[in-house]
Amino acid sequence: MTTKTISITEEAYRRLASLKMESESFSKVINRVTGKKKISEFFGIISKESADKLEKNIEKIRKIRGKEDRKRINRIKKTFY
Repeated sequence: MTTKTISITEEAYRRLASLKMESESFSKVINRVTGKKKISEFFGIISKESADKLEKNIEKIRKIRGKEDRKRINRIKKTFY
C-alpha cells in the first residue's frame, strides 16, 4: 500500500482526531467519514412533516428553475436563429 503525506491545519487535525476510534488509523477515519452512504442510512433522519415541507419546497424551486430555463433558452434561440 502506498502512502501520501498531507498538510492540514491544527484545527483540521483536532477535528479528525475527535472522530478517530480507539484502534482506528487516520486513513480509516477519512475513508469512513468520506465514504459512500447507503440511502437507507438516512431513513428517519427528519420527521414526515419536515420531509413533506422539504418536498413541496423542492417542487416550487424546480418550477421556478424550469420557467427561468425556458426563458434563457428562448433568449438564446432569438440570439442565434
